[in-house]
Amino acid sequence: QAAAPLHPVTVQCQEARVVVTVHRDLFGTGRLVRATDLTLGSAGCLPAVWGAAETTVTFMAGLHECGITLTVTPDALVYSTSLNYKPVLTGNPVIVRTSPAVVPLECHYPRRDNVSSNGVKPTWVPFRSTISSEEKLPFSLRLMNDDWSAERVSPVFQLGEAFHFQAGVNTENHAPLRLFVDTCVATRTPERSSSPQYAFIDFSGCLMDGQLDDATSTFISPRPRQDVLQFVVDAFQFAGDSSNLIYITCHLKVSLADQAPDPLNKACSFNKTNNLWAPVEGTWDICSCCEMRSCGLAR
Repeated sequence: QAAAPLHPVTVQCQEARVVVTVHRDLFGTGRLVRATDLTLGSAGCLPAVWGAAETTVTFMAGLHECGITLTVTPDALVYSTSLNYKPVLTGNPVIVRTSPAVVPLECHYPRRDNVSSNGVKPTWVPFRSTISSEEKLPFSLRLMNDDWSAERVSPVFQLGEAFHFQAGVNTENHAPLRLFVDTCVATRTPERSSSPQYAFIDFSGCLMDGQLDDATSTFISPRPRQDVLQFVVDAFQFAGDSSNLIYITCHLKVSLADQAPDPLNKACSFNKTNNLWAPVEGTWDICSCCEMRSCGLAR
């Protein structure tokens, strides 16, 4: 509806902006207010279209401009602002012939509706990534049977056997993720920092145990799934330890599945046939830092 003395202020709530049209006969008295005395919002934005001979004044502002505020209700996004009329004294400064005014304005957008995004270029992180970063990820680390068919029942091993580890993460309601084992440390007590200790995976995913002459430890390639990583480590015990008991603490982490593996996100085994480090996925160069025993600071 066009702005008229009976409806001096009209608002168009467009997709990405608000358009406010003001009839200069703001009070319906026949006396036209000056366009320069009108502003929009707390930022005091000036009109976009006006002229001395025009009877209307038009403001145009983006939904996040001119101090427009957003309130979220269960059913709507409400953008609030105000039309401000603040007359500048002219003529005799002792008297005034009009009063200042504030006209509150609101635009309501339904939260449950189909909208076009042609006019909006969002800069926020995709919702599923935000949820992935804020929620707790349920990691798991299990000892499996030799054929990986089920979780191993007995925690007792004989030297000469092998530990079959399966690390995983539940990616339900999350963006696709790829799991990595950053470190694995064996200790005599449950305390991760106790001594002695043996780090058989270290340097952000290097299976160091596989370099020993008497070991065949390796990551299993290919993975069964991106969110699962399996690895085999030859059984061991601490020298001179009569209890024959070890505790294993591993640090698991994930990256987005579409992120290429790098020196800080990798799974590398030592291949004794060609005397080289090889990744489960990614280019061979990401494993070169395993040989140098320095792969940067883990993220």
